[in-house]
This record gives sequence, C-alpha cells and structure tokens, in this order.
Amino acid sequence: MSASRIKAHGRAFAHIAAFHPELTALRRDLHAHPELGFEEHYTARRVVESLKVCGVDEIHTQIGKTGVVALIHGRSRSSGRMIGLRADMDALPITESNDFAWRSTKPGMMHGCGHDGHTTMLIGAARYLAQTRHFDGTAVLIFQPGEEGFAGAKAMMEDGLFDRFPVQAVYAMHNWPQMRPGMVGVNPGPMMAAADRITIEITGKGGHGAHPYLTVDPVLVSAHIITAVQSIVSRNVRAIDSAVISLCAMHAGDMGAFSVVPGKATLVGTVRTFNPDVQDVVERRLHEVCSGVALGLGASAHVNYERIYPATINSADEARFAADVAQRLVGHDHVDRQMDPSMGAEDFSFMLQVKPGAYLRLGQGGEGSCMLHNSRYDFNDDVLPLGAALHAGLIEHGMPIALPD
Repeated sequence: MSASRIKAHGRAFAHIAAFHPELTALRRDLHAHPELGFEEHYTARRVVESLKVCGVDEIHTQIGKTGVVALIHGRSRSSGRMIGLRADMDALPITESNDFAWRSTKPGMMHGCGHDGHTTMLIGAARYLAQTRHFDGTAVLIFQPGEEGFAGAKAMMEDGLFDRFPVQAVYAMHNWPQMRPGMVGVNPGPMMAAADRITIEITGKGGHGAHPYLTVDPVLVSAHIITAVQSIVSRNVRAIDSAVISLCAMHAGDMGAFSVVPGKATLVGTVRTFNPDVQDVVERRLHEVCSGVALGLGASAHVNYERIYPATINSADEARFAADVAQRLVGHDHVDRQMDPSMGAEDFSFMLQVKPGAYLRLGQGGEGSCMLHNSRYDFNDDVLPLGAALHAGLIEHGMPIALPD
C-alpha cells in the first residue's frame, strides 16, 4: 500500500506525503542501525542532523543521557502554550530474522517494536511544522531513549524535561500491527497496564535424589507456588477488574546433576494491572501465598516485588481531543474512540502521571501482520506520512492561530 492509497485529509498529510521517500530512507537507515536503551548515539546524531535540515528553532541534546528535544515556534506565541510530542528511539535485544536490505547490521539487536518508525514520523512532523508554522505557541518534540525497560521517560523528566519545557499537554503514538493502516485508536482512560517484576526465591534443603525424604525439595515447592499464585487473580481480584500474573522463568539446580536435589530455586515473572488498588492486592497476596505454600512444605520463600512502569492512563479531555484530530484526518469510520487497553506496558506512563495527555495507536498492519517484539517484525513505511500528519494536527489544532476580529 502506498501513502496515496491511505485515506487521509488536510494539507498536512498532502504536504508530508511529498517527502515520503525521504522519510522511508531515514526509517530504514535507523532500522539498520539499532541501539539499545541509553546507547542511542547514532540514532540521536541522525535525529539532530535531520532536525537541523528541517529548520527547527532549538535543539537540546543529552537530556536523559541520549535524549533529544527540539522546539518549533509558531507564527506567533501569544497563546503562551506549549504542547509536547514524544517518540521513542531504542531497539530490542533480539536477533533479526528478516533478509531485506535494511535489516539490522548489529547481531543481537533489532528494531522489533517500530521505534525507528516512531522517530521518523516525528521528524516528518518537524519538517512540516517548521516549514508552515501554522500554529500559535511552541511545539516541543521529544525524542526519548530507553523505553524498552530502561524508563527513559522518567530519566528525561529527572533531567529537567518539563522544568525546561513546561508543556500543557503531551502526546505519543505507537504503531499497532493488529489494526489496518489508516486506523487510529485511543480511549479516555487506561491504554497500557502497569508492569511489575516479581522474583521469588525459595530456600529448601538439598540432597540426593535417591533419598528425597532427607531433603526439602525447592523444585517441588516451586511447582506448588506456580499453581497456587494463579488463584490470586481468580479469587482475590473482582471479575470486572483486570490483572495478569505470569511466572515466566525458573532456575534450580544443575542440568548436569540429574540426581541432585538443589537447595534453592528462583522464579521470575511479571504482574500487569490497571488499578493501583488491584496492584496492592496482588502484591500482598503474592507475599502471603508464596510464604504460606513454602512454609506448608517445610521451605521458605521470599518475594521481591518491583514496580517498574505505572499504568498508561490517558486524560479524558486530551484523549477526546486527539480522537477529534484523528477524525479530521482519517474520518469517523477510521477512529476507534474506545479502543481496548493492552496488558503490555509503556514508560510514557511516567509523563502522563505529571502532564495531561494521550497515548494513541496507529494501525500499520491488520490481519496476518507480524506482532511487535518478533524477530520478523518490520515497520510499515506506508503509514509514515499519516503518523507525521497526526502529530502535526495535534499541534495545529491544539494551538490554533486566532482569527482576527
């Protein structure tokens, strides 16, 4: 699908579509040179180079280590308003399985979540906004490092992001392969879940597998804990609430020592919730269930519960505004205003804790598309002008030029 086949309206989309090939080339260059969180040195340099070509007014670097912020002033600044647009830049520690020309050049790293596309779309918006400046205020373009588990949004904020650039609202969007190109999704509430890490350390008594009665087997205890914790959501969380507990890894003993009962075992997993009260209940019950099961079998269990990312909660007014902007761009039938939230997590949540704003989904695939965090994933370049125009629309409609009396 070419950009011209995506139904969109307005001068921003038409303007940006004219340099679609240049955006595609940039996106593919970023894809070929992935970098992990806080190591986005090449990416940041390419962003800065592109912003200079775009003609933005100010460029600020090394905010939150490798973060970049650009300012674009409108035709006037009488409104005093500032609106932030955020794109993430980092890649994933995955070995890419694709074989196209722009596949990753770095073993063990790839853009498996589309951050290369997000960065490029914001560059496209920067070029359009700097050329037209059809707004009253200042656009703050935030190129964020370390979204994938490094809390780069929090790092930028701790480095003075919103003290230096006090935006009244902030927006972000993420590609969504499960939606067809030309669709935009949002809702006036939870978009992504809180992500917590749990580590359960089980201590028993090791010994010989031929004499298990002389041991306290932590592997057996682990098996009972794995089963028991699944009762927490079904029996302690209301059915109308949402929670997920997944124990995803286990380590115990030595694979070469088939007859040795180990003395310790460790389980690692994640908890996903939307509501802080539910989060509190799950954390409390994990401690109680794990300790109780282990004690009943003669062992002990210690739960380390880490709250990594909070839930991504859109503010209602900004979500409605973003949906209205999207509707102007793609039409009523192509905007889902009540999109189902995802149990995945997103560190844009830190920004939404301190600023009104909204997190949007941009369709890029549809049925049969490769899901995020997959070794064969690739961003759909056809949607680059659409995403850039949506960014631009948030600025133009959020800070409109006042008409003369």
